[in-house]
Amino acid sequence: MTSTILCRTSRQNHQVLVYILRNASSSSTQTSVRWKRLAYQLGGGLLTTGALGYAWAYSQAVHASGNKAHLVPLPWSFRGPFDSLDHGSVRRGFEVYKQVCAACHSLKFVAYRHLVGVTHTEEEAKTIAAQDQITDGPDDQGNMFQRPGKLTDYLPSPYPNDKAAKAGNAGALPPDLSLISLGREDGCNYIFNLLTGYQDPPAGVKGEPNLHYNPYFSGGWIAMAKQLYDDQLEYSDGTKATEAQLAKDVTEFLKWTAERDHDERKKLAIKAVLIFVPLVVISYHWKRVKWASLKSRKIAFYRPKPKDH
Repeated sequence: MTSTILCRTSRQNHQVLVYILRNASSSSTQTSVRWKRLAYQLGGGLLTTGALGYAWAYSQAVHASGNKAHLVPLPWSFRGPFDSLDHGSVRRGFEVYKQVCAACHSLKFVAYRHLVGVTHTEEEAKTIAAQDQITDGPDDQGNMFQRPGKLTDYLPSPYPNDKAAKAGNAGALPPDLSLISLGREDGCNYIFNLLTGYQDPPAGVKGEPNLHYNPYFSGGWIAMAKQLYDDQLEYSDGTKATEAQLAKDVTEFLKWTAERDHDERKKLAIKAVLIFVPLVVISYHWKRVKWASLKSRKIAFYRPKPKDH
């Protein structure tokens, strides 16, 4: 075969060389494509495995103590991908916080201006802020002083420091509630069940001083006494203030304090889907059109017929 090729004309030799080079190039390209496809498959497999592993680990979250009651899930209005917070409930929850929770718990990451356009008008928020006294200063003499609150102020803490908070609560430190719904697993259901779950301890269970039995709290005993009762306060919108309604509203309010961008984030996600899905479809179609001729191209070699001499 080699001697035959060497004896052919220069044109025939050129055609054979082109055929060999094309075959080599085609073989190299196919090998490269196979390796790329394998790399993509391995990468996709690793990402999928990692995502599934993370989801499993998250679902198996470690609890400080396993001896607590199973949380009863509630049909919260904001659970769905297209659902928003109930802003009427958030407003009522702020009333519950101000009249019940603010005596012990702070909201150090929430300012009065955050209420504007969400639960209250600007004038209402200014009025609420002016009702609180804010420590400011120092003045020209170097002294701290009290002044009415402004929209730019953050909600004041009920205690000047942690030691004062512990001293006023039998040694227990009331947690800040700004991020409480994110700081607990299944936070909203946890808060609601905790607030409505106080009961007498089971028979034979000895109570502890300054603690109250609540099966939804880790260990079963909590320093905070029962706080919510039927008709404990009057809502400004006339809603009947049952214990469950109070707990539901303050839970939704604490959901908002932890995720003030909740509604905007969902709106942005919807806009992103509406924009990027058509773009992906158009890009895929354009790619298929542009590359179809290249991917379907075939190179055929016909052995040249020897010329008769």
